[in-house]
Amino acid sequence: MGRGGPRWLAGAACGAVLALTASGTAVAVDNLPPLKPGAADLSTGPKACTSGPDRPEVTGPPPLYAVLSDPTEDDVPNRGNSVGGEFEAWWTDADGVEQRLHHASSAPLPSGARSVWNTTLGDQLPLDTVISWHVRADDGAAVSEWSDAGTTACEFVIDGVAPQAPLVTSAEFPEDVYRSAGIGTYGTFRFASPSDDDVVSYRYTLLGHPSVDVAATGPDHTADVRILATETTHVLDVEAFDKAGHRGESTHYAFYPSFASAPVAEWQLSDPAGTRSAAPLTGTAARAGTGAVFGAAAPEGTALASTVRLDGTGHGFLTPGAPVVDTTKTFVVGGWVRPGATDHFMTVASQDADGAPAFTLDLRPVDGGAQWSFGTGSERVTGGEQDADRWSYVLGLYDAETGLAHLYVDGKETAAPVAASPAQVTGNFQIGRARGKLGYRDRWQGEIGDLRVYDRVVVPAEITQLAAVEIPRPTAVGQWSMETATGGTTPTRGEGEPLTLEGGASLFRLPDDICDVYPIDCEPPLYPLRGQAHLTLDGIDDYAHTALPAVDTTGNYTLSAFVRLADDVTVTDAPMTLLSQEGDSGTAAFEVRYVPAAGRWELSVAQAGAAPQVTTVIKETAATGTHRVAVVHDARTDRITLYVDAQKQDGVTATLRSPSASTGGLQIGRGPQAAGGWGSYLRGAVDEVRAFSGALSATAVQDLANGYDPCLSCS
Repeated sequence: MGRGGPRWLAGAACGAVLALTASGTAVAVDNLPPLKPGAADLSTGPKACTSGPDRPEVTGPPPLYAVLSDPTEDDVPNRGNSVGGEFEAWWTDADGVEQRLHHASSAPLPSGARSVWNTTLGDQLPLDTVISWHVRADDGAAVSEWSDAGTTACEFVIDGVAPQAPLVTSAEFPEDVYRSAGIGTYGTFRFASPSDDDVVSYRYTLLGHPSVDVAATGPDHTADVRILATETTHVLDVEAFDKAGHRGESTHYAFYPSFASAPVAEWQLSDPAGTRSAAPLTGTAARAGTGAVFGAAAPEGTALASTVRLDGTGHGFLTPGAPVVDTTKTFVVGGWVRPGATDHFMTVASQDADGAPAFTLDLRPVDGGAQWSFGTGSERVTGGEQDADRWSYVLGLYDAETGLAHLYVDGKETAAPVAASPAQVTGNFQIGRARGKLGYRDRWQGEIGDLRVYDRVVVPAEITQLAAVEIPRPTAVGQWSMETATGGTTPTRGEGEPLTLEGGASLFRLPDDICDVYPIDCEPPLYPLRGQAHLTLDGIDDYAHTALPAVDTTGNYTLSAFVRLADDVTVTDAPMTLLSQEGDSGTAAFEVRYVPAAGRWELSVAQAGAAPQVTTVIKETAATGTHRVAVVHDARTDRITLYVDAQKQDGVTATLRSPSASTGGLQIGRGPQAAGGWGSYLRGAVDEVRAFSGALSATAVQDLANGYDPCLSCS
C-alpha cells in the first residue's frame, strides 16, 4: 500500500482475477501490478514531462497529468479494469530542507484514462524553485514502480514575475524623430528585454495592421524585425513573453518617416509633337525612335495633357541609353498605357540583360483577350484583363526584402505575388520593347504616358493615387415627367430633347371632375404612376422617342423609369421593351424588356466590333406591377448593372468591355428586331424617365426608386 493512499477492490477479487482458458473454462490467475508510467504518459499542464534546462516554466501551480494503465490480463470480462494514481512533488527550500507533497486519487479510473492532480497544490509551491514530481499507478492490489525509477523525475519552475516592457530601437527610424527614413523603405527595429533573461518571444503591432509574433533568438534574448514605412506617422506596440507564458507591459514607440522619395526616373511623355526625345522629370532624357509620335491622346481625368504613341515597328521605342535601376534590389515600374491591339506580346518597359530582359512589364494574349504580366528573372506574375483602345494604369513591383513580385492594374493587385529571383544586369532601360537573343522584340503598339521607375517600394496608398482618375460627377441629361403634351411631344425638365409620342401613345390623367364622374364612395380605376399624369402604351404600335441619343452608350450613363404593366398581361404575351437605344447595324446598344413567360426583367447589351455582334443578357426576376427599373453603365470598370426597385441580384451585373455606340434616339416602349424594323411594344404605363451622363451609385439608384432626386455626389 502506498504512502497513506487509499486502496480499493479492482475487478471481482482482491489479489486475483478470473481469466478464460482457450476452452472457455474460467480459472484464477494472480493479479499483475500496474504498468510503470513512462515520460510520454506524463505532462505538466500542457507541457511535456522534461527536466534540466528544458524543464517548463509556468505562471502558477500547474495541473499534473498522468495516463495510468493496468495490464490487459487483469481485465474483467465485459468490465475492463480500473486504476488510480499516487503523485508526489518535492523541492528544496531556502534552508536546504526537502519539502514533499503527496496526492492519491480519490477513486479509480478506467485503465488508460488520464489522472490529474490539480486541487491540493495551491500556495504550497514556491516561486522560482525547481520542483520535481513523479507518479505511480495503483490498482487496489498492487502498485507500479514510480515513474522516475531508473530515470529522472519531471520538473517545472513557477515564474511569478512578468517581463518588463521591452526596449525598442531603430537606426533608420529613431523614436519621436521627425522626417527620418522615408515612406516605402524598410527599417530594422530591435526588441530587447531590459532585465529578464527568460524572454522567448515578442509580439509587435503596427497601428492598423495585424499583430506579429517573433522569437527572441538574437543575442541577450533580442529580436530584429524589418518594418516597411507606409505613412508619415507610425505607432509600434511591442510586448515581451517569457518562457512561462507571462506577457509583459507594452512599449509604445512612435516614429515619423519622411515623405516618399521621387522616382529615380520619370518621363511624362507629354512632349510636343515632333520632339525626338522625352524630357525627364527625374533621370536622363530618353531618345525616341522614329516610330514614337508625341502629342497622342491622354487618359481622361488625369493630369496628363498628352502621351506618346508607339507604332509597333522596330522604330517605335524610347531609351535613355543607360540602366535606371538596380534590378537585384527593390524596384518599381509603372505608367498609363492604352494598347492599340491585344493579339500579340507587347512590352511597356524592360531593362536589358545578356540576350534577355532583366525584367519586363508587358501585355500577353490569352484565350479571348489579353492579360498584364510582370516578370523579373525567370519568374512572372500575370493578371488583369485588358482590351484594345482602353486606358489602364499598370505597375510592377519587386520587393527584395520579401523576394516577391507584385502586379497592379488600375490601382488594385491583380494576382497573388510570386517569389522571384532577380537577374543582375547593367543594360539599358527600354520603353516599348524587350531584349531577345536576336535583338529587340515584343514592341508596343499604342499609347504610353507618365512612365515612372522607383528604387523603393511604392506603397498601396501611392499606387491608388497614381492610378486615380477624376471622374466627373454625374449630371442629368434628361427628365421626362409625362405631365403635359403639346403637338404630340412631351417636354423634358432641364437639359435634353422632348419626347415625341407616336402611334396612339398618349398621356393619362384623372379628370378634374373625377368626383362628378364617379360616386363619392368609389375608387378611380387607375392613378398616375407619378404626379398628375403618365404615358400610356397599347402594346400594338404605341411608343415615344427622342430624335438623338439620350446617353452616350460607350461612356458612363444611367437610365431609369417607372413602369406598370397592364393588368391583362399574361405569361403568353411576347417580351415587351421598356427602354432601348439603337446601336450599330440596327441592333440595340441596350434594351430593357419584360419577359412575361419567365416573369422577369432582362437587360440586353451589345458589344461593338463583332460580326455578328455579341450580346450579353442579364436578368432580374420581378413580379408584374409598378417598378422603378434602372440601368447603370460604368465604363471605368467595364460593368453594366440592371436594378429593379433599387435591388440587384446575383447575375444582374455583366462585363461590357466594348459597348456598341448608339446612333439612334431613346425609345420608350419598343425595341429593334433582329430581322429589321421595330417590335416588342410594351402594354402598360411609363412615367418619370430619367437619363444621366455618369454611373450613379447604389445610393443614388435607391433615391430614384423612392421617387427622390438622386444624390449625384454619393459614391
